[in-house]
Amino acid sequence: MSIENRLNELGLKLPEAAAPVASYIPVVVQNDFAHVSGQLPFIDGELVTGRLGEDVSLDDGIAAARACGLMILAQLHQALIPLDRVARIVKLGAFVNSTPDFTDQPKVANGASDLMFEVFGKIGRHSRAAVGVAALPLGAAVEVDAIVALHPH
Repeated sequence: MSIENRLNELGLKLPEAAAPVASYIPVVVQNDFAHVSGQLPFIDGELVTGRLGEDVSLDDGIAAARACGLMILAQLHQALIPLDRVARIVKLGAFVNSTPDFTDQPKVANGASDLMFEVFGKIGRHSRAAVGVAALPLGAAVEVDAIVALHPH
């Protein structure tokens, strides 16, 4: 089954790829690896802001990380990389805007990790970092970046 068909089967629609908010490009391909810059969580076109452990619930944080995962896929699509060319999701980095006493960053990051497995199956399994940070760009609750191995052309 193609990844596009899998997305449809899951009832998922890729969002419009967000424009960079600073001096970088969203996707760099080098040696059959796509490096996707950190993506912020947009749900229904609105940026999810706030801090876990303060004014964002764990469930909302998980949903925000999932939205970041969808944006990663949207950025690959925007960069004209067919999702069927993905050979493996290699690594995700999840940054969680959280209070010092919040320790469920791995649970939040599962929003993006679980999405990759749902979409890509076993090649969606990856290594990962999930860290708490004091602040993120634009006050976002979560940011996720990715390294993706691609099948050669």
